[in-house]
Amino acid sequence: MQFLQLVISGIAQGCIYGLIALGFVLIYKATETVSFAQGELMMLGAFAGLVCMTMLGFPYWLAIIASIAAVGMLGMATERLVIRPILGQPAFSIVMLTIGLGYVGRGLITMVPGIGTETHTLPVPYKDMVWKLGSLVLSAEQVVVIAVTTVLCAALYGLFKYSKLGIAMQASSQNQLAAYYMGIPVQRLNGLVWALAASVAAIAGLLLAPITFVHANMGFIGLKAFPAAVVGGFGSLPGAIVGGLIIGIVESLAGFYLPEGFKDIAAYIVVLVMLVVRPNGLFGEKLRKKV
Repeated sequence: MQFLQLVISGIAQGCIYGLIALGFVLIYKATETVSFAQGELMMLGAFAGLVCMTMLGFPYWLAIIASIAAVGMLGMATERLVIRPILGQPAFSIVMLTIGLGYVGRGLITMVPGIGTETHTLPVPYKDMVWKLGSLVLSAEQVVVIAVTTVLCAALYGLFKYSKLGIAMQASSQNQLAAYYMGIPVQRLNGLVWALAASVAAIAGLLLAPITFVHANMGFIGLKAFPAAVVGGFGSLPGAIVGGLIIGIVESLAGFYLPEGFKDIAAYIVVLVMLVVRPNGLFGEKLRKKV
């Protein structure tokens, strides 16, 4: 039963990793660039929820919607004002720029008096609720994370499978030039993809905050989400979630059964093994584009 408890805890944590990894994959598929600011966008989403609930007095659900919308618009603005002007430059330049954006976001938060330098608790309605199934204890925070991740994955699947917008995004990710000649507004879609990736990161932050706390350094969890994207296959949306679950479960089991310190490096050990055994990841796509 202890093993099952650890697996459930790992699944909940893995869902967080998977949601942030989704942002990596969405942006990579759309623009063939990697944004290392996803962790900080998650952090900003958690702080936005905290401000809406505690300072603005918004009801819980309104605060959630407002926070996701605000971070989504921030993602779109970042793409339009910062990323788009340097597209076409070496990939290393964009990677360094997104790392810098992450540091800027973290620094700006710490400059806010009474908020950025403190550790906060997000006042959610289901805080500290638990359900007992025999000797198995399920916390409401973990159940909500797993449930929301499942619903969000289903919604994204429906978006990309059945909507015109999702099909256009897929076409653009395959070949932007061909999509442009077919009349697809590629630049506008890129902005929407960044907004979608930022919104997903904000959701991850709002889900993680009740389990841990809201603080300026919580964005460093993005360093664990990147291995999740690599394990699942960097071009695969389902792979991002599966990779996140693998990292989360391995981390949870390593933290209990292995000596202290293994939990912190477990994600990177899994990545090293995956790169040796299957360099493209579990669901990695072939390096070929449709024209």
